[in-house]
Amino acid sequence: MASIAENVRLLERQQDPYNAEPDPAELVKEFVTPRELFFIRNHGGVPEIDPTRYRLRVEGTVDKALELTLNHLRSDFVRVRTTATLQCAGNRRQEQGRMRDVPGVPWSFTTLGNAEWGGVRLKDVLERAGVGEETRHVQFRGLDRVPEGFRYGASIPLEKALRPETLLAFEMNGAPLVPAHGAPVRVVVPGFIGARNVKWVDSIALSADESPNFYQQEEYKVSPPGSSERTVDWSRVPAIEEWPLNSAICVPGENQRLKTGRVQVRGYALGPGLSDRTLSKVEVSADGGHRWQQARLLQDSQPFQWVLWEASIELGPGRHELVVRACDSAGETQPQSAPWNVKGYLHNAWHRVPVIVEG
Repeated sequence: MASIAENVRLLERQQDPYNAEPDPAELVKEFVTPRELFFIRNHGGVPEIDPTRYRLRVEGTVDKALELTLNHLRSDFVRVRTTATLQCAGNRRQEQGRMRDVPGVPWSFTTLGNAEWGGVRLKDVLERAGVGEETRHVQFRGLDRVPEGFRYGASIPLEKALRPETLLAFEMNGAPLVPAHGAPVRVVVPGFIGARNVKWVDSIALSADESPNFYQQEEYKVSPPGSSERTVDWSRVPAIEEWPLNSAICVPGENQRLKTGRVQVRGYALGPGLSDRTLSKVEVSADGGHRWQQARLLQDSQPFQWVLWEASIELGPGRHELVVRACDSAGETQPQSAPWNVKGYLHNAWHRVPVIVEG
């Protein structure tokens, strides 16, 4: 398995397979997340792949099956770049776990990152193969093997696969992908949860059906209200696609001791993973959500990208609960609370950070 020792600026949440996320204060220093601060989500070990021997198969309901080398992808298709946020469906799972136990990696609220991805449009590759009329889904399989012995896989609807933002990426932030982030080629599906952005992809299959892979059929689904792991029928639950409206406070930290006076509060926000929705505003409260003030957005909001924000708040001595919520261009506001679900996915309640102010 390939080494991931270069990612020394991440907080390890699981050793084997390796899963890690960055420190909150470090994460929001830059709009484009440096590679060494970009979260890592693995379901198995990181495969060792010789780029010169790499082959990508495109098959299924196509007019002509393709077998592409990395050089074919680089030279035979139009190269594009797009800036997009990737976010794990389990981001903020620790907050779900405070309501009731949940399985899975105990993620805090920094299991996301914003990068410039370079590669080719998936649409162009699929059209080279010829999309059959019966095609409804595009299935991906990676070269990584999970502990149970099978390879990771997922799928997305054909409509999303043909969107111009969906890429087969081989660059990240202007440099070749590294193994930990899916080298030599990964799928980038802006707006969709990280699980659909398959790393180390070597197989693309067009089909009338979703991927039969365990991680499409059983994992990455939000259980119905009132259900439990024992009672839920996952075959009746739709697979998660887009992420929801969300935001978080990254500075100051939880239970941090501060001096009385004006305090700088910083964090991130992102609109729902839809092409026609952006952020309209971010609001911050110093009293648990009773009174709000608008934060300053540090970037213009674009679909599929986070926005960093900051606010200056006057705090007197005592204990305070800082809260953030985001609103989008369709008028939707981040919910005050979010229900518990069996796997702890898509938590997007107001983010709360208690602090202590000393006079």
